[in-house]
Amino acid sequence: MDNPLLDFAELPRFAEVRPDHITPAVDQVLATARATVQAITADNVPATWDAVLAPLADVTEKISWVWDPVSHLNAVVNTPALREAYNSNLAKISEFYTELGQNLALFAKVKALAASADYASLSPARRQIIDHQLRDFRLSGAELPDAEKARFADIQARLSELSARFSQNVLDATDGFARYIDDAAELDGLPDDVLEMMRAAAEADGKPGYKLKLHFPFYFPVMQYANHRALRESMYHANATRAAEFGPAELDNTLLIGETLSLRDEEARLLGFANYAEVSLAPKMADNPSQVIAFLRDMAARAKPFAQRDRAELEAFARNELGLNDLQAWDLAWVSEKLRVARYDFSEQEVKAYFAEQRVLDGLFAIISKLFDVDIHPLAATLWHPDARFWEVRRNGQVVAQFYTDLYAREGKRGGAWMADIRARRLLADGRLQIPVALLTCNFTAPVGDKPALFTHDEVITLFHEFGHGLHHMLTEVDELGVSGINGVEWDAVELPSQFMENFCWEWDVLSHMTAHVDSGEPLPRALFDKMLAAKNFQSGMMAVRQVELALFDMLLHAELDAKGEFMALLDAVRAEVAVNPTPAYNRLPHSFSHIFAGGYAAGYYSYKWAEVLSADAYAAFEETGHANPAVGEAFRREVLAVGGSRPAIESFRAFRGRDPQIDALLRHTGLVASEDATT
Repeated sequence: MDNPLLDFAELPRFAEVRPDHITPAVDQVLATARATVQAITADNVPATWDAVLAPLADVTEKISWVWDPVSHLNAVVNTPALREAYNSNLAKISEFYTELGQNLALFAKVKALAASADYASLSPARRQIIDHQLRDFRLSGAELPDAEKARFADIQARLSELSARFSQNVLDATDGFARYIDDAAELDGLPDDVLEMMRAAAEADGKPGYKLKLHFPFYFPVMQYANHRALRESMYHANATRAAEFGPAELDNTLLIGETLSLRDEEARLLGFANYAEVSLAPKMADNPSQVIAFLRDMAARAKPFAQRDRAELEAFARNELGLNDLQAWDLAWVSEKLRVARYDFSEQEVKAYFAEQRVLDGLFAIISKLFDVDIHPLAATLWHPDARFWEVRRNGQVVAQFYTDLYAREGKRGGAWMADIRARRLLADGRLQIPVALLTCNFTAPVGDKPALFTHDEVITLFHEFGHGLHHMLTEVDELGVSGINGVEWDAVELPSQFMENFCWEWDVLSHMTAHVDSGEPLPRALFDKMLAAKNFQSGMMAVRQVELALFDMLLHAELDAKGEFMALLDAVRAEVAVNPTPAYNRLPHSFSHIFAGGYAAGYYSYKWAEVLSADAYAAFEETGHANPAVGEAFRREVLAVGGSRPAIESFRAFRGRDPQIDALLRHTGLVASEDATT
C-alpha cells in the first residue's frame, strides 16, 4: 500500500513510515471509526455483543494500529518533522476518544446489554469488558450536561497537548546539553569503556577530546566514578535543572505543570470527585487516596531508620576515608561506589565485564523457557533503527507472541525503559487467532568498537523488569481484546510481573548461565556473586525512602494540593518528612518527572511500591518450594500472566498464592528488618 500505516495485513512497516503518512492515515481510521459508531448506535441495532461491542473493538483497534507505531517512532527516533506530525494529530486522537467516552447513545447500548438476559451468558472476560466500559463512560463525562461535556472535552484535548509538550521539553533539554573536555585528567576515575564512548561521541561531532551528555549512560558514570568534584557538581546541576526556568524559556515546564494540575483538578470536580487522585484511583486496586497515603507513610516509617543509618555510614566514610566533610547531592553516587568497593571488595565495573548483551539475553530467555515452557527465537523484520531486533515466542511448537527490542541510548530517543504493545491477542471473527506483539525499549550503553555492549547488573535487572511486562502481555490466553494481556489490568497491579522477574537476577543458577567475561570468556566467579549478594541491600533504606518521596509527592500533589498551590513547596515538605539526603534549592525534579506529567502515572506512582509488596510475596512462593521451580512458574503463568485483565488483579494473586498479599517478604528481601540474618 502507498501508506504503510494503513497496511493492516502485516506488522508495522516502521522503516517506511514518513511524517507525511501520519495525517492521512489518522484521518482515514478516525472517519471509519466515527461512521461505525454512528451505525452501531442506531435505534434499530440490538444491544448485543456482536452488534455493538465487537465492531467497536474492530475499529478502535485500527486506530491503535495507526497511532501506536507513530507514538513509538516519536519516542525512539524523534525528528522535528515527525514531532510536528505527531503533535498535529494527537489532538484528533484525544478528541475522538473524548467523543466516544461521552456518546450517550453508545452508553445506552452498553447499559442495555449489561441489564439484558444475555449478560449472564457472556464469558467472564466479556462481562469484565462491559463493566469496565460502564465505569469508563462515567469517568469520561458521559453523564455530564452538554455544556460541561464540551468543557470536559476541551480539558482532555489540552491535557494531551501539555503531556506531549512536557515530554518533548525534557527530551530537547536532555539532547541540547553537551560539554566537551580536552583534558583527560578532568575525567580521572572514569572507566575506559566510558571514556571511549565519550571520545567516540566527540569524534562524531567533529570535536577533539571527550563529549559529556545528560543521557544516562554518559551522566551516571560521571556521578559514580569522576574524582573531579567540580565536574560532578556541574553535571548534577545541569541534570537537576533540565526543562526548568534556568534554561531556554521555550523548554521551561513550570507553566505546563501548573496548567496540568489546574486542569486535572477541574476535571475531577466536573466528574463529582473531590480531587484528581480520586479520579485516578477509580479504576485501580487501591480504594482511596487516604489508603495510599497511609501505606506510603507506613513504608516511610519502616524504612527511614535504615535510611538514616545508610546516610550516617556514608557521611562517616566520606569524612574519615575521603576527607570530605560536607557530603552533597553530587557526591552521593561517588562516595557510595567507593564505600561499596571498600566494604564488599568489588566494583560495578568489575561486574559489568561479565554481562555482555547476547549472553544476558540468552540467560534471560533460558529462565523464561524453564519457568513458562516457551522458546524465543530471532526473526527478520522491518525495523526503525539498526539497534532494534525482532523475536518470536513459541510454546509447544506454536508461535504465541512476538516482540521487538531496542536497548541502547541515542540522540532523539526518550530516556528510561518501557514496554508497550503493538498488537494484542484476540480471536478474530473468521476464527483465526491474532497473537500479541510487544515493544521493549531501554537506554543502555551501546557497544563501542569491536566490543559487545556490556550491561551493569542494574541494567540486567531493568531488562528483566521490562520483560516481565512483556510476558504479562505476550503469555495471555484471553481472546477478548479489551482484557487480553496488559489491557484492563489495574494500573497499580501492572508492575507485579515486572518486579517479580527482577528477583531472578539474584539467583546463582540463573546468573551463572548468563555471564562470560568480555575478554577471557570465564563465567562470573561464585566469590564475586557472593559479594554482590552481600551488597544486595546496600543503601536499601535510602532507596526505599527515595521511592516513597516520589510517590508521596505525587499522591499529595493530586489529593491535597490546592490548584493554585506551590508544587515545589509541597515537594520540600515531603522531603522534610521522609528524605534523608538534602537536595539543593535549585533542584527541579518535577520539571522532568515524566511519569506523572507525561507517562500515565499521575496519582499512580505509588504503584511501584504497592506492586513490590505483591511481587515479593509472589516470589516467596518460589523460595518456599525451591527457586526457579517450573511447577510454581506454571502456576504463576496460569493464574497471573494468562488471565490478563479478565478478572481483578487481587483475585489473580489469591488464585496463585492462596491468600491475600503480605508485606513480610518485601521487608525481608530489601533488608528492612531488624534481624541481620534476614537481609539476604
